[in-house]
Amino acid sequence: MQARQDISRRQFLKVAGGVAALAGLGLVGCGGSNASSSTASTTTTSLSGSITAVGSTALQPLVEAAAEQFMGANAGVQITVQGGGSGQGITQISQGAVQIGDSDVFAEEKLADKADASKLTDNKVAVVGMGPIVSPDVTVSDITLADLASIFCGTITNWSQVGGADQAITVINRASGSGTRATFESNVLAGITVPDTFKPQEQDSSGTVAKMVAETPGSISYLAFSYFDDTKFHALKVGGVSPEAASVEDNSWTIWAYEHMYTASTPDAATQAFIDYMMGSEVQGSLVEQNGYIPVSGMKVTRDATGAVSAN
Repeated sequence: MQARQDISRRQFLKVAGGVAALAGLGLVGCGGSNASSSTASTTTTSLSGSITAVGSTALQPLVEAAAEQFMGANAGVQITVQGGGSGQGITQISQGAVQIGDSDVFAEEKLADKADASKLTDNKVAVVGMGPIVSPDVTVSDITLADLASIFCGTITNWSQVGGADQAITVINRASGSGTRATFESNVLAGITVPDTFKPQEQDSSGTVAKMVAETPGSISYLAFSYFDDTKFHALKVGGVSPEAASVEDNSWTIWAYEHMYTASTPDAATQAFIDYMMGSEVQGSLVEQNGYIPVSGMKVTRDATGAVSAN
């Protein structure tokens, strides 16, 4: 998480220094829009303010990329993007501690008082596919959903039990506040109780998980598609289905979630302009797919806070 925070700050300093001389010249580069518009035509260099977006590390790469572009067109706005997990993002936005709470799960799933979710605005900026990844030495390439669940329950402990080499399985899990973990467990474990005696190591961020799996022989974890890197580890098929956008869009790959950017019901002008920018063509028409996410407009199904899926 700290590495991504440092990247965000360096991006701001670089962009702010390059565009400060443009302040006050009116429209510069890309502009803002309302959420229903396909362009971002209202963003101007007269806009000012500080925005802190906290939460999902699965969503973090997209928000960072969009923030860099947005700040390039709005020299008076500083955006700081931090991880910490979906639970932290929802908690902090519900408490008014930040301007944006990034989450892989619906606020209703995290807030003890469900009524608090109605006080927030849910901006679904993308869809993220998630899937199991294994270290480069693991020879398994396809696994059944039942066997995957058994690995994450601790009942399958050796790769030979699922057609691989005689090698112990090291499970790397996400922390309990992670929306990535919540999405994975709701779609893979589907209510299966994990024994209290099974306690795999936990990591707080997607970036750390990627590094750990790449470096730990026999390991398995799960990540958003946006973190997949076949030069460092490989992603598993599940039941013969490949983890790719087309499979998510028709729900043949069921491990996916909306990427939410929650705001207060009446956000400040800079925050609303950034959300409008996220929903505009500069992001939806390019950055979403470039960074490994799936446009909401491409989905053939919808999913609600209860997990129920219906055709569009």
